[in-house]
Amino acid sequence: MNAEPNSPQTQCETLRLHVGGMSCAACSGRVERVLRRTPGVLAAQVNLTSAMATVAVAADGEVDADAIAAVIARTGFQAEAAPSTAEEHAALDAQAQRMARRELWMLVGAAALTAALMAPMFARLFGATLVLPAWLQLLLAAPVQLLAGARFYVGAYRALRARSTNMDVLVALGTSAAFGMSLALLGSEAPLYFEGAAAIITFVRFGKWLEERAKRSASSALRALVSLRPDTARVKRDRGEIEVPVEAVGRGEIVVVRPGERVAVDGTVVAGHSHVDESLITGESLPVPRAVGDAVIGGSINVEGLLEVQATDVGETSALARIVELVQQAQASKAPVQRLVDQVTAVFVPVILALSALTFVGWLVSGAVLTKAAITAVSVLVIACPCALGLATPTALVVGTGAAARAGILIRDAQALELARAVDVVVFDKTGTLTEGKPQVRGVVVAEGALEGEDELVALVASAQRGSEHPLARAIEREAAARELETQSPEAFEALAGRGIAATVGGRSL
Repeated sequence: MNAEPNSPQTQCETLRLHVGGMSCAACSGRVERVLRRTPGVLAAQVNLTSAMATVAVAADGEVDADAIAAVIARTGFQAEAAPSTAEEHAALDAQAQRMARRELWMLVGAAALTAALMAPMFARLFGATLVLPAWLQLLLAAPVQLLAGARFYVGAYRALRARSTNMDVLVALGTSAAFGMSLALLGSEAPLYFEGAAAIITFVRFGKWLEERAKRSASSALRALVSLRPDTARVKRDRGEIEVPVEAVGRGEIVVVRPGERVAVDGTVVAGHSHVDESLITGESLPVPRAVGDAVIGGSINVEGLLEVQATDVGETSALARIVELVQQAQASKAPVQRLVDQVTAVFVPVILALSALTFVGWLVSGAVLTKAAITAVSVLVIACPCALGLATPTALVVGTGAAARAGILIRDAQALELARAVDVVVFDKTGTLTEGKPQVRGVVVAEGALEGEDELVALVASAQRGSEHPLARAIEREAAARELETQSPEAFEALAGRGIAATVGGRSL
């Protein structure tokens, strides 16, 4: 790092970029090291699981997102500004879904060809003998090696061009050696290794497919948070009420929020009264009353009345945007154990290549034939895959923070999640956060001499509540339905914000 980002002399801003093409921890480590050596960059973290680079740069504007993207491009990967709006997240998600479908079809094809190549091995398990002609083995293995294995050759080329190594280099070298050796032995009586090369490519691709599924699952919580903010807002301007993108709402403008809609911006109520569901922020399941002068939070739901809200915080300064920022920071941060993993993966591939070469030379020196020495060296390459080591920790952290966010729990950083294993007592300060958010009638008490019984009271109250959208009203309506009681529409109804309702049912004032 060139400077401490939090030092009092240094004013910095944080840039986030989506990095495409990374395949293992060695890739993310290489990008991170290059970014940290870049002039103007104060700190950098690259998360393989979320494919996000978080870069702190000096606030003087000399280094911007385009410059950082160009630096990442020189390492062999693609970079673009991280998605911020719901539309951008949806577009990125749609692209990932298309790639996932393409990956699945490629995996199915490779698995079918590999299964055919390994048929003699399975036959031996049942005492049968099956021999595939050499030409048929080549015909089955070539598509797996050249098509399904193409991604490893591309990744290895990018890594070597950037004077680095990664998992793709191991897979490409190992499978190419097995495939090439089998080609050289065609026509001889020596055993062929086409099925070994195909099986390695198929199994590694299967592992990659599982990894991508975990990544998409982990990022779903962040997309869900972003989607809580409406895409548009109804703003009062000179021409009356017009609908504009929420990014176009300025501080001080009046936003109209109808019943059932989400509040588009943080602000203060200037007209109307209602109940607002703020559970996304407070965790409280019951809507709270809001009237003139009260603050409302962007992303909360207006339950019943019409509200006019004067915007006070918009864009990145809103409460929901700050929550999204916190979740992104938590997913991008690294736990202490991850720093140790990064140090290991930085030297893992070069060490494995050196061990493979040493194995090859050692077997030759010991008197083994060239074929035996080559097979043993190739075995070292293909079984030593840093994926599990480099991916297990960041994937667990991203999935953990994502699952917590879906449950309304915000984790400050990865270190806090790692330390949470020592927690044995959790204290909650209010019961509302522990409910299902669906009230139920648990008992009915009738004033002595006022009514004939519980059923009459429930029927009256359920009738009066027909005009209310309050969760307690719906609970009473469900109770009336469970008792199979007949209800009627009230002749008059008025919601008294913060106090209840007033209604007339069957000529009786309630």
